[in-house]
Amino acid sequence: MSEAKNLSSAIRLDPTVRQLIGLDDPDHADFGRFHSKRYQLVPQRSYMRMLVHAIAMGAVAWLCWSSVPHLLLGAWVALLGGILVGGFVFDRKLKDADDRTLSKRELRQHAYIGVVKGVVWSGGLGAFALVGATGMVAHLWAFLAFVMMVGSISRYCAPLTTIAFTLAGCAGMLIAAIASGAFGIAAIILATAFFTCLGVIERARAAWEMHTTELEMHEKSETVSMLLREFEDGQADWLWQIDTNRRLRSVSPRLAYAIGSDISDIEGKSLLQLISGDGWKSGEFHASLHELAEKLKRKESFSNLIVKVTSGEKLRWWEMSGTPMFDEDGQWTGFRGVGSDVTIQRESSEKIEYLARYDTLTHLPNRTQVNEFLAQALLYAEKWRSRCAVLMIDLDRFKAINDSLGHLVGDRMLAQVASRLLPLMREGELCGRLGGDEFAVVIRDASDRHRIDALAHEIIATLSAPYHLDNQVLYVGASVGSCIGPRDGQKVEELLRNADLALYRAKDEGGGTHFEFEPSLHLDAEERRVLEFSLRSALEKNEFVLHYQPVVDAGSEEVVSFEALIRWNSADHGFVSPAKFIPLAEDTRLIVPIGTWVMREACREAALNWPEHVKVNINVSPEQLIEPDFAGTVLQALSHSGLNPQRLEIEVTESIFMRDANVARKALEQCMALGCSVALDDFGTGYSSLGYLRKLRFTTIKVDRSFVQGAAQNSPESLAIIRAVVAMADSLGMTTTAEGVENEEEAEMIRQLGCNKIQGYHFGRPMPSEDVHRIFDRRLNDARKIA
Repeated sequence: MSEAKNLSSAIRLDPTVRQLIGLDDPDHADFGRFHSKRYQLVPQRSYMRMLVHAIAMGAVAWLCWSSVPHLLLGAWVALLGGILVGGFVFDRKLKDADDRTLSKRELRQHAYIGVVKGVVWSGGLGAFALVGATGMVAHLWAFLAFVMMVGSISRYCAPLTTIAFTLAGCAGMLIAAIASGAFGIAAIILATAFFTCLGVIERARAAWEMHTTELEMHEKSETVSMLLREFEDGQADWLWQIDTNRRLRSVSPRLAYAIGSDISDIEGKSLLQLISGDGWKSGEFHASLHELAEKLKRKESFSNLIVKVTSGEKLRWWEMSGTPMFDEDGQWTGFRGVGSDVTIQRESSEKIEYLARYDTLTHLPNRTQVNEFLAQALLYAEKWRSRCAVLMIDLDRFKAINDSLGHLVGDRMLAQVASRLLPLMREGELCGRLGGDEFAVVIRDASDRHRIDALAHEIIATLSAPYHLDNQVLYVGASVGSCIGPRDGQKVEELLRNADLALYRAKDEGGGTHFEFEPSLHLDAEERRVLEFSLRSALEKNEFVLHYQPVVDAGSEEVVSFEALIRWNSADHGFVSPAKFIPLAEDTRLIVPIGTWVMREACREAALNWPEHVKVNINVSPEQLIEPDFAGTVLQALSHSGLNPQRLEIEVTESIFMRDANVARKALEQCMALGCSVALDDFGTGYSSLGYLRKLRFTTIKVDRSFVQGAAQNSPESLAIIRAVVAMADSLGMTTTAEGVENEEEAEMIRQLGCNKIQGYHFGRPMPSEDVHRIFDRRLNDARKIA
């Protein structure tokens, strides 16, 4: 085994060409043995090679008899014949090559003979071609090529000799072909030499790989044999034997070790007493011991019986098999059997069973157990003509905490969520984790409808309380969707799907609420499915169009930019509101190709048809920002359109920091490095707006329309917020844009509050590109009239 192991460890090296053909030996590898096994095949074809050489030599003599001096021809035949005989004798000496290790000296001697053969063959034929057989180069080369082909086939196991003969054989004919002007033949000779040597090397490499495989298989076989021997020597099974009184007889050392006592201490003692521990005195045995006692009492054979054993103070599990013994008269004399300690396997199987039914993070029942309990609840409801219920729970804003603070913090929060949910459960109610931040509660008897709503609101209130983790106070909310069985579904899958639809509606309503399933939700889901199907082909069908809403300077009311807004006029559904299809596009990640199209189209429009001082504002989704090469997409749109990067302003919302904040920030910093500006849209409607301004230096802050409308109604809070935003933006070197300005009074108020730019219906609704052109044309005409 050691020899095979040493060889296999060495031959895993990738050998060089010189090592493969026998010129070099690698470190730690016995290539001599490898070549010895191959060279033993050389003598087997030595007679055939002699015959081929003789036939070819006779054919050459016949061909050149009339054109080459007989003395030269005879000398060549005699010389070649002698060399062939010498080579034949040397070949026959290699019959015992497999019984010894060939040295490099022997390999080279064999190769020298091949060189001499090649030189005599090519030298003689070359001389014949030049001396007398003018124009016969091709014929002579054909004979030599035939000899070389047969030699490479019959001597494939001796690659060094084959290569030496081939190169030497081609050399003379190459010189003769060049000297006689047969350059085509010369090229063929060169190609033949190259490909013959290449083929020999590849065959040697294939043989080496086969040799490697054989050695590795041999090593593995020996390893398996060794392991089997070790297993037999260290077998953990032990024999046991009891008499008619169930007392141990002929105790083996392994059994004594398993019980934890000396042989002398347990010989003749009751087996059941030894393995029952304190249960022997109290009479309270584990069920498996009762089963073993019954088997022994009834004199029944048993196999693979798992018994819980008390060995000393430790609890163990034994696997026991036994058969009753009878004497020659048929009298029962006791039991004999075999046993083994399977405690580790038992604990492993119990752990596997636990993992199959419980969530390891929260220790709540997992999806499998929730499904089983829900199935039982449906059967219970059907039997007693009652109702069951399932509540789906999803945490609000959990992903933001997971992404910003890390998965360890997120996992600890989920564990706290589980500890808060469990005390809320009553008898007949099961709470489980389905995966991620999604939980479920199954109520077996939901005859009291108020219990469902009360539990849902209790869950929302409990999970919305602050969490204290690592000296931080964190907040998440919860949304709940519920359905009742069998009213809303008679199968587990149907109930879970309907509860999920209700949960989706609760999330869609803003979260932090409970929504019960309604049949109309199926219609909404189907509408969403159909809309998604049409949305996937909308780009191909050219159903999207861009509208542009002007943004004006607060003082001069001159247009400084247009915000590009996408519109969808579907062939199947007509005009679809952006509020409807954009969230769908983000959920399905179709927003990425759609956003790329918006970027290219808006840049093209601005570059071709707008004045140089007018910017274009483009909204970008968080899904686009986390793409690996978002900045490359922006650069491509700018280069294709020819738009100056300073005329492009990218608008993002605070939601970009809720997913992969570092990736989003890096993408925006790359865009700003190109010369683009970045605006923070809907400022103040998120959770940590001031924190976001520390993470990224925005160019513009857009004040949300809700604050503008509140200020128009003289709301002190809205007025204070706008003044604070303007002051902060001024101090940070940012500009401010007020959204949703709908009349002159609101515009004047915004000016007095200090905003730099204004956007809203008062200055223009979103319009097609043709109307934008008319605005520029009208202002150009007005300027000409003034001039």
